[in-house]
Amino acid sequence: MYCTRNITDSIVWVGGSDRRLALFENLFPIPRGVAYNAYLILDEKTCLMDTADASIRQQFIENVFAALNGRPLDYLVVNHMEPDHCANIEELALRFPQMKIVGNVKTLNFIQQFYQLDLTNRFLTVTEKDTLSLGKHTLHFVFAPMVHWPEVMMSYEETEKILFSADAFGSFGAHNGTLFDDEIELDGEWLADARRYYTNIVGKFGVQVQTALKKAAALDIRLIAPLHGNLWRSHIDFILEKYQLWSTYTPEKNGALILYGSMYGNTENAANVLAFKLADKGIRDIQLYDVSNTHVSQLIAESFRYSHIVLAAPTYNNEIYPAMYNYLHDLKALNLQKRTIAIMENGTWGPLSGKLMSEFLQNIKDMTILEPKITIRSALNDSSLDQLEAMAQSIAESITQR
Repeated sequence: MYCTRNITDSIVWVGGSDRRLALFENLFPIPRGVAYNAYLILDEKTCLMDTADASIRQQFIENVFAALNGRPLDYLVVNHMEPDHCANIEELALRFPQMKIVGNVKTLNFIQQFYQLDLTNRFLTVTEKDTLSLGKHTLHFVFAPMVHWPEVMMSYEETEKILFSADAFGSFGAHNGTLFDDEIELDGEWLADARRYYTNIVGKFGVQVQTALKKAAALDIRLIAPLHGNLWRSHIDFILEKYQLWSTYTPEKNGALILYGSMYGNTENAANVLAFKLADKGIRDIQLYDVSNTHVSQLIAESFRYSHIVLAAPTYNNEIYPAMYNYLHDLKALNLQKRTIAIMENGTWGPLSGKLMSEFLQNIKDMTILEPKITIRSALNDSSLDQLEAMAQSIAESITQR
């Protein structure tokens, strides 16, 4: 049975949710599932804004047919060619032989790579600022390359002032009957999922997101309709502010994020002692995570959130502890910058992890390494406890002076 919802009198949400999928992109845990949004505009011409993932194909097709109510589908606009949004292009092309596929040159190239069906003669190529009239509704095409694929574009509907924003402004999390930002609690689970989605999927492309934000600022937007997560109609300024922070790598929290790897509990003990010392010095925004037991996507999201990061890890095979190295690799790949980093190493006979972490961070833009660094020999003792006190003081002063 179809499951749709009108977002305006003439535009219908025809997407769906997947709560069975454990890993988004086979990488990121999604305990609350994920939503795939698609939208059907009903006018003199009918126009579908993107498709959905293959996992919800039956639901999606039923939704489209129910919303069309016997009418043909005239246009399919492809804002983004990633498979979780384009998986049903071929299905729709076969079911609606008169349907035109709307996209840019790169969109067509990707379609030809994904599908063996020749759709060239059914493709309508658009360029930046082209328009498509559907009757009362007119679409304007706003290119947003590398947010986060090179073919990405957004579509602005001028009559109802809706921005179909592709993956921008999206979030992890399935729909629970609610679609709009004013129907959910924005803080808590939603914000954490939105931050983790942005930082891990789009985080690398801050410059490109800034360009897209400037284009969006020139539009009179009453509703933002992304391809994942809730739609924005009452708190547009809220999500724009978050994107401004995230895309400029500006911390949300002036506090300390302590990330530790620990083989037998000694480095963990040092991390805990440091946290208590920071609290004694008046620092209230403190979070600790075990890099071995916390998914790296969560560590990345928290790193985007906090101004100061403590990295505490033992040496392993004369290298950085593997779970910590994995985190650092993602940190660099996702282009995080403008953070102050404190380093704590541990080693029984040859501590090297601190030196190696420092060298790694020197290759990441605009990272400040805070002194003093700490070396622990196996476990905390009076001498290393004094070093820990000095580190806590240095971090606290840096946070309060920021």
